[in-house]
Amino acid sequence: MTRDLEGLLVVSIEQAVAAPYASGRLADAGARVIKVERPEGDFARRYDRYVNGQSAYFVWLNRGKQSIALDLKAADDLALLQRLIGRADVVIQNLAPGAADRLGVGPRAMRAANPGLIYCTISGYGEQGPYARQKAYDLLVQAESGLASINGTAEGPARVGVSVCDIAAGMTAFQAILQALIGRGRTGEGRAIEVSLYHAMADWMNVPYLQHRYGGHTPARAGLSHPTIAPYGAFTCGDGKAVLLSIQNEREWRNLCTHALDDAALADLPRFRTNPDRVANRAELDGLIERAFAPFDRETVIERLDAAGIAYGRLSSLDDLEAHPQNRYLEVQTPAGPVELLAPGAAVTDEELDVGPVPDLDEHGAVIRAEFAA
Repeated sequence: MTRDLEGLLVVSIEQAVAAPYASGRLADAGARVIKVERPEGDFARRYDRYVNGQSAYFVWLNRGKQSIALDLKAADDLALLQRLIGRADVVIQNLAPGAADRLGVGPRAMRAANPGLIYCTISGYGEQGPYARQKAYDLLVQAESGLASINGTAEGPARVGVSVCDIAAGMTAFQAILQALIGRGRTGEGRAIEVSLYHAMADWMNVPYLQHRYGGHTPARAGLSHPTIAPYGAFTCGDGKAVLLSIQNEREWRNLCTHALDDAALADLPRFRTNPDRVANRAELDGLIERAFAPFDRETVIERLDAAGIAYGRLSSLDDLEAHPQNRYLEVQTPAGPVELLAPGAAVTDEELDVGPVPDLDEHGAVIRAEFAA
């Protein structure tokens, strides 16, 4: 297995999702990650008890790390943290806004003592601006960033069903840290990085933002339909199961009509001839497609879509996801025994990812205290 970051020390003063996501990916790449927790532990340990009595979020995000519990109000523990950071290559922290600086372990103080240090701060809204001290959690940022306003149905906005702002921030932090490591390899200098949930999601919101600002267009909440392309959405088949299909151009539209709907003439009707025409008449078009699919079960419909060269996807339940034939898996040891996770999205050809276990709270505290003793 490739361990590209082996030999690097990462100290992550972290909780919840965004920072643990970033440090977890560094651990997967071979870095030594010391997870600094409060004496009561990362509160994500107690989000739920669904994974053999453990939190699903915590099991997902904390494999391969060492855990030490520190009381940063205690002088000895704070001094230990400073020694850890003094020898670190990377620091990640998502403490409350301003807390690291008040403790004397902020980026300016720590990089002055360790110029090669890459110091990543993850916050809700960034270090500057009127909302810099505002508390932020994933759902709140989904709303604040405008994401919730374009997600959902005509009846109302909806939350994305995973912690998408946290994950976006974690991914952004991970890529920024990797870029900084490349830069340090060339210059020898570290850097301070700021990532926020809001700015990570605002970046992802650029398409609706640009459409609205420059085109005066506000995307409608469309559920499982596409706001500006038709047909593009979910259609119920004769067995009650749904399939999503996507038409991207007029050639595909004609193929759909001819080979999947058995109605070649439909492609040339003026109200359906172009994509803007189809969007304007979406309700009628969707009804025609559902009536054409009604005699067939979903797998038969998929065979017809395949023959027509139409992109499709099953509307999968979590049962379907669990049994999905494309899944790759990763076995992780936890304090309650082995757990099978869905594997990360990136894979190295002909190599298997080998990761460390999920740690108990303060599992490595004694070893780390001895190693970094004054």
